[in-house]
Amino acid sequence: MPASLASRVSGPVFTPADAGYAPEIAAFNLAVTHTPELVVGVTSLNDLAEAVRFARERRMPVSVQGAGHGAYVPITSGLLISTRRMDQVRIDVPARTAFIGGGACWGPVVAAAADHGLFPITGSSPTVGVAGYLLGGGLGPLARSHGFSSDFLVGATLVTGSGEVVDTDDHPDLLWALRGGKYIGALVAELRVRLVEQRTLYAGALFFEEQHREQAFRRWVDWTATADPRVTTSVAFLRFPPLDVVPAPLRGRRLLVLCFTYPGDPAEGARLAAPLRAAAPVHIDDLGELPCRDVARIHNDPTQPMPAWVSGLALDRVDPDFATAFLDHVRDTPFTGIQVRHLGEATRRDAADGSAVGGRSAGFVVSYASPDPSLFAQVLPDASDRLMDALRPWTCAENNINFIGRPRSAEHFATAWPAVTLARLAQVQERYDPQGTLGHHP
Repeated sequence: MPASLASRVSGPVFTPADAGYAPEIAAFNLAVTHTPELVVGVTSLNDLAEAVRFARERRMPVSVQGAGHGAYVPITSGLLISTRRMDQVRIDVPARTAFIGGGACWGPVVAAAADHGLFPITGSSPTVGVAGYLLGGGLGPLARSHGFSSDFLVGATLVTGSGEVVDTDDHPDLLWALRGGKYIGALVAELRVRLVEQRTLYAGALFFEEQHREQAFRRWVDWTATADPRVTTSVAFLRFPPLDVVPAPLRGRRLLVLCFTYPGDPAEGARLAAPLRAAAPVHIDDLGELPCRDVARIHNDPTQPMPAWVSGLALDRVDPDFATAFLDHVRDTPFTGIQVRHLGEATRRDAADGSAVGGRSAGFVVSYASPDPSLFAQVLPDASDRLMDALRPWTCAENNINFIGRPRSAEHFATAWPAVTLARLAQVQERYDPQGTLGHHP
């Protein structure tokens, strides 16, 4: 069987007995170990189509992995398609459009666009795959000013579950589904993403020490009620380990990190940030004019693989009572980091020709994580349940698939979209993957 597939593709094919098998299937989340029957490292549109056709002919289930940031559940059977070699990036400057391979990450896209004074509405991490991020909608550092990143997706070339090569120009229902639908009955070969003219941001982070965290957090909660619609902020309660690899000003500390992004004049950005700078004594001020190519510095997400347990929920609103309930949990949390992102404004406006994004009605999202595998089985799930119970009065009925982590049930999974959107996504899946080769919604 491996030889049969290898004769149809130019990329490498691996079985569990091959030396290249383990590195090919490695996920960014080291807590997840995949064990598929067969792996193919596709290098082209033809490879992708032939791999899907091969699996469909043999009724093998197909999974796909690019950067591996979305790995929450081990893949234990079938064919795993690795897209990381399909990482080409081309910028059409006159059209202000990026042509992005299905396995590319955001970092190279940002760099290529910056060479021309252009900027993609990217995520916070340079190592996150563009396709997986956009398929979940994508909430990045410019969410309030520009909206979901998938709103800037203008087209794509795909391979359906039937092995057919299609383009969204001829299949607008697939473009609708690609913008946030996650599981759409097709795999991404190439994406076309609209860019904006932007060279710098007024952006970065303010760090507050443990004794000032509560004051700064409460001030931020109050500030969000009248925040300028052009400003996107988040706050994160982080516990930095006492290790030499951690910079000395952060090492062994419990800090509140307030991230701020304003896509405009630095003087106006400083004026808008002034109330947050005055919220409490600042331990580190890393907020100022920032070249767009350095956008990853705002959140400083980890760039090296590690074990991770993650989850999250969406909120309608926040208020002083929310702050009290949230802080009560944070004081004794087992999570290494808990973040609250401010949404609204542009995230509530749908793309002109529609999208499947879940979470547009949310005003905030909460996410939390830990890299300690000893806590994964019981401690973190229990802490997550307690946090969700405490925040129930502020919880939004509609979540977003990129923030829920590993779904606890089909019902939990379904909260990532409005019911009417979920029903339409099921129809799209059935149309383009009737045999279920690529897997359907739970």
